[in-house]
Amino acid sequence: FLQSVRNQSKKLLLTTTSCCEENIFMNKRFAQLSRANINPHVIRAEYAVRGPIVSRANELKQELDKGDTKPFSKVVFCNIGNPQSLGQQPISFFRQVLAATAYPLLAQRENNFIPTDARERAMRYLKSTAAMSIGAYTHSQGLEVVREEVTDFLFRRDGFRVSPSNIFLTDGASPGIQLLLNLLISHPKVGIMIPIPQYPLYSASIAVSGGNQIPYYLKEENNWALDMNDVENQFSTAQNDNGLEVRAICVINPGNPTGSCLSAKNIEDIIKFAKARDLVILADEVYQQNIYSPNHKFESFKQVLSKMGENYKDVQLVSFHSTSKGIVGECGYRGGYFELTNIHPEAHEEIYKLSSICLCPNTNGQIMTGLMVNPPKKGDISFPLYEEESQKQFESLKRRALKTTQAFNSVEGMKCQSVDGAMYAFPQIEIPSAIVAASKMLRIEPDQLFALELLNQTGICVVPGSGFGQKDGTYHFRTTILPPEDDMDYVLDKITQFYTKFRNIKVQTNHTHSPSCGCPH
Repeated sequence: FLQSVRNQSKKLLLTTTSCCEENIFMNKRFAQLSRANINPHVIRAEYAVRGPIVSRANELKQELDKGDTKPFSKVVFCNIGNPQSLGQQPISFFRQVLAATAYPLLAQRENNFIPTDARERAMRYLKSTAAMSIGAYTHSQGLEVVREEVTDFLFRRDGFRVSPSNIFLTDGASPGIQLLLNLLISHPKVGIMIPIPQYPLYSASIAVSGGNQIPYYLKEENNWALDMNDVENQFSTAQNDNGLEVRAICVINPGNPTGSCLSAKNIEDIIKFAKARDLVILADEVYQQNIYSPNHKFESFKQVLSKMGENYKDVQLVSFHSTSKGIVGECGYRGGYFELTNIHPEAHEEIYKLSSICLCPNTNGQIMTGLMVNPPKKGDISFPLYEEESQKQFESLKRRALKTTQAFNSVEGMKCQSVDGAMYAFPQIEIPSAIVAASKMLRIEPDQLFALELLNQTGICVVPGSGFGQKDGTYHFRTTILPPEDDMDYVLDKITQFYTKFRNIKVQTNHTHSPSCGCPH
C-alpha cells in the first residue's frame, strides 16, 4: 500500500515541468516566467477543487479511453458542483430561448421547435441588444432588461424594491466575488473573515489579492452551525494580536462544502456583528434553490437586513447568485449577478470601473440569468413542462441528499452531518495513526492520501477536506450528490466499501525509528 501511494504522491509533488525541462528553460535568456519571478501572491493561492487529484483523475480517464485495464470501468468526477457533466438535463424553455437568441430567425418565424412564449422572450432580449444581436457588447453592468428581471425577482423574494443600477451581471458568481475582494484588500494587512470549512475560491482570491484570511470555525457537532463566540474571538485575535485591519466577513448560505443552512437568527447575529465592527458582508447565496430539509427555508441577507430597521441602514452588503446551481445547473454558460446594498456612491463608481475594464459579461450568461430569475409562470404555454422538469430535478436531488447522509452514517469510522442544502456532503473520517504517519513521510495530507487511493482503486474523484479547511486533528472529504440516482448507489457503495478497507490497512514504513520521525513506534 505504502509503495503504491509513494509512487502516486510523487506526481502530486512534482510541478508540471520536469527538472530537466526546467533547467533547459532557466538557461534560456528569454525565460522570464518561472516560480522564481512570477507574482508571489499567485504562488500562495491554492484551489483544491481542481488540484492534483483531479489531474490524476483526468489521466486515468484518458488511460481508460485508450483501453487500459483498471480496477474500475469509469471515472466519476464528484469533485465539483458541475451538474450537467454528471447527467443533469437542461431546462427546455431556457435552451429554447437561448437557441432563438443565437439564431434570430427562430424567434421571428413560427416553427415547430420553439414555443410562442419562448420566441416572445427571445425577441424581448434581442430588442435590448445592439442591432438585434447577442454578439454585440452590452452595458458593462449587463443588459438592462435582465437587470430589471433580477430586481423583480428580488422584490418577489424579499418584499423590497431594488434599483437596477445596484445590479451587476457577471460571468458566474466567482468574478463578482473576486472583484469585491480585490476592491477590499487595499494593503497587505487587510484581513477577510471566511468560514471554515470554506469554498477555496475565497482563500485563493484573498491570497492573489495580497490579503489575509481570518478563519471562523463552524461547529460540526451542531450540523455546522455558526458559532458567534468563535467569530468574535477570531476577529479580536486578528485585530489585536496580529495587527490586521479586518474589512469584511464572507458567509456561504446554504453552505459549501457543508450543506448546512443558516437560520434568520444566525443571519441577524452576523448583521449585528458586522455593524458593530464596521464590516462589509459578502453573502454567497448561490445555493438558495437547493434546500431539501423541511425544517429549513432560505432566508436572504437582504431580506433580514431590510427588516432590522433604520439603525442598520448603514450596514454594507453585497449578495451573489449564479446560474450554475439550483435546478438550473448551467455552469458552462457562466451567468450570475451581485447586488449592492448600502454601498457608498464612490465605491459604486469604482466597482463600475472595474467591471467596465472587462467591457461586459457574456451575453449568453446574461440571458440565462434572466431566465433563472424569470422562468415561465402559471398560464404560460411552457409552464407545465417547466414545472415538471424543475420539480423532477429538485425531488431527485432531495432523495440523493438523504441517501448520501444515510449511507455515510452507516459506516463505522465515518460520520456525516445532514445534507440540508447545496450539492455536497462533507463527512468526517477516522484515519488510523499509522496512515497519518505515512502521509507525513510522503509530505501529503492524510485525507489527500485517502482521496488519492480512493481514486486509484475505485475511479471516484472527491476532494480532500484539507482543501477546504478543517479543525486540526480531523479529516474529511467533499463529494457532490450530483451523479444520477442509479450511479449514486454505485458511488456510495464504492466509497463506503473502500473506506472500510482503507481504515483497516496495515502499514509497514520500513525505516529506522527516531524521536522525530513522526510514526507510531
